[in-house]
Amino acid sequence: MNRKQQKALKLLLWILALTLAVYIAGRPLYWQLSEGFAAVRRDASPSSCPPCPCDCSLEPLLSLPDGFNNSIIDCMRQDPEVSEEMQKGFLDLLSEEVKLKEAEALEKHQRADMALLEAKKVASQYQKEADKCNSGMETCEEAREKAEEALEDQRKITALWELRARQRGWSPH
Repeated sequence: MNRKQQKALKLLLWILALTLAVYIAGRPLYWQLSEGFAAVRRDASPSSCPPCPCDCSLEPLLSLPDGFNNSIIDCMRQDPEVSEEMQKGFLDLLSEEVKLKEAEALEKHQRADMALLEAKKVASQYQKEADKCNSGMETCEEAREKAEEALEDQRKITALWELRARQRGWSPH
């Protein structure tokens, strides 16, 4: 590689590194700056109720219908009784959903257990049939071996009688 190609490669690597650094660090910085500007705009705009020091961690979980005024919810959050009622209602909904999920999981578990028992039953039946088949094969194999032995004994006896008959002058023609 000549010197000019090395410089071009170094420049390309620096551009790549800079692009990667901007990509990694730029996104969080962008969101922090946009949140900061939004906070400044909120402070500058007048509202019907004072700013609330509330925990808005539940806000993404709440889905509001179109046209619903968020300032009503902000004002309701400042009232401890309303806020507490909302949290109770929200917790009731969450606990109900958890119970439903548990019931669904239990039902799925029971179905899986039933399917497992059925599979075990079928496997047991197949094993019994296989054992019967193996037993029958062993019986057949023993009978075949005995028949072969009997045939071999008969051949020996036949050969012995044929030998005696020839010694006494018998001819197969």
